Amino acid sequence: MRSHYCGDIRSSDVGEEVEIYGWVHRRRDHGGVIFLDVRDRTGILQVVFDPDTQESFAAADSVRNEFVLSAKGRVRPRPEGTVNADMPTGEIEVLGLELTVLNAAKTPPFQLDEHSEAGEDVRLRYRYLDLRRPEMQQRMQTRAKITSQVRNYLEGQGFWDIETPTLSRATPEGARDYLVPSRTHPGEFFALPQSPQVYKQLLMMSGMDKYYQIARCYRDEDLRADRQPEFTQIDIEASFTTQDQIMTMTEGMLRQVFANTLNVELGEFPVLSWAEAMRDFGNDRPDLRNPMRLVDIADLMSTVEFKVFQGPASDPNGRVVALRAPGGATLSRKVIDQYTAFVGRYGAKGLAYVKVNDLSAGAEGLQSPILKFMPADVIQSVLERVGAQTGDLVFFGADQAKVVNDAMGALRNELGADLNLLEGEFKPCWVVDWPMFAEGRDGTFSAEHHPFTRPTCSPQELLDNPGAAQAAAYDVVLNGYELGGGSLRIHDQNMQKAVFDVLKMDEEGQEKFGFLLEALQYGCPPHGGIALGLDRLVMLMTDSQSIREVIAFPKTQTASCAMMDAPGSVEEQQLRDLHIRLRTPAAASTENK
Repeated sequence: MRSHYCGDIRSSDVGEEVEIYGWVHRRRDHGGVIFLDVRDRTGILQVVFDPDTQESFAAADSVRNEFVLSAKGRVRPRPEGTVNADMPTGEIEVLGLELTVLNAAKTPPFQLDEHSEAGEDVRLRYRYLDLRRPEMQQRMQTRAKITSQVRNYLEGQGFWDIETPTLSRATPEGARDYLVPSRTHPGEFFALPQSPQVYKQLLMMSGMDKYYQIARCYRDEDLRADRQPEFTQIDIEASFTTQDQIMTMTEGMLRQVFANTLNVELGEFPVLSWAEAMRDFGNDRPDLRNPMRLVDIADLMSTVEFKVFQGPASDPNGRVVALRAPGGATLSRKVIDQYTAFVGRYGAKGLAYVKVNDLSAGAEGLQSPILKFMPADVIQSVLERVGAQTGDLVFFGADQAKVVNDAMGALRNELGADLNLLEGEFKPCWVVDWPMFAEGRDGTFSAEHHPFTRPTCSPQELLDNPGAAQAAAYDVVLNGYELGGGSLRIHDQNMQKAVFDVLKMDEEGQEKFGFLLEALQYGCPPHGGIALGLDRLVMLMTDSQSIREVIAFPKTQTASCAMMDAPGSVEEQQLRDLHIRLRTPAAASTENK
């Protein structure tokens, strides 16, 4: 069998006879000499066949791209002038002595190299071919290395790898469940876990002390580049711990993963409060590579006659901010109009701006449609506050605070990329001091993280003023992505009941979490943990554009599998076994009339 992997052969092997296995990456016929680039998961090796070895030469002449073969030959240096410095095996080649075709192949529907221009739909349809591409194999290898590093670190810290069930009970955790009908319990359903949250808390109550799991999770939610219906998270929980200890442990794990996988030192993890993040960046997952900040200017705008600014400035629920884009004065009106349309997606009614063409020229050096509505001293104060320089562009956001945060936070990210302002490759941070609840327009509350997060106040204080309650919660953020979120957990039954009361989950809580409330009565230790998205981590570490690029067999944007044509219909007998009767869309429409 094989003596070497293709990508492992080097100049130190010159003179050795080797046997390799792989796929034909490329075939070239040069003046009677046939060159085969043979590929396996480690790399590509050039194998040369000449007419002197008639049998193997004839076999080489018959092969085409993606044929599977074995080859024996002797390693030799490449002739002078033919060394390929871009390939790890570029200094040597193998003189082919024997060749066996193990399997022929049809012509693939797209090129399996870096020059492939196939759309994602085609790549996902033929994912088994797409995964042959060196780029994809590198990503899968990196993912495997990251997973190994995580396991090594956590086990070195005394954590046990414990599996939790994937068939569980439907519980309200924020997203829609994937339901699994039960054959043995007619009319009842399991749910696939959105996370192992409750199970890992029960493990702490069981005295396991330190748990981790590379856990599969499922959420039936709208998809985007960093979301999938099934995904993997690094799930961690510990007893008798503090917030600082969990954060320190998580930092240590990420430092080790980056150092040993990419040879990158992450440096310090700045700690921001949730309020600071929202104030300076407009969102709770700031990209610290971007030097731009949102600057509050409501105090400067509260007395101006320009209602666009004056109204939100005087509204306790409003916000007025300025955003300085360094060097942005060169942007054309067409481009600014495009940014105006962009913020409109987030509810903004417009996008005011001032171009600073010449700061030293005062008002004469400024360009903006709003200058005629604004006192010169107010404009000057704004420019001073944001630190404007000649050549800058200052954007303004004025509306309800949520609209301003969403729109201007997104604009900040967009401008950072478009103007090439990003500094550094990786910049992590912590976001702490989260509000316990988010209040809806109807006055109801929902958990910012989940209903098992420990508030920092007493149960009575929570019930008296839930909107002011803070959570012992913390998120780790990397380059504008929430990499993971965690918290200290509720370990007291009275506190858990109080949270359920605030969330109007008292009856539902008793029904669906009765086992948890009961378990809390039997000596639950203080505990906390964190869960990090493995797919997002790999996406960021491989500089991929989507988590679909780092998952072997991902789903499409419509939560389907193009390769296996899933989901699909099932036989009527299977439905009868599960006590299920389907309502066709036509029948349901008729019933609803």
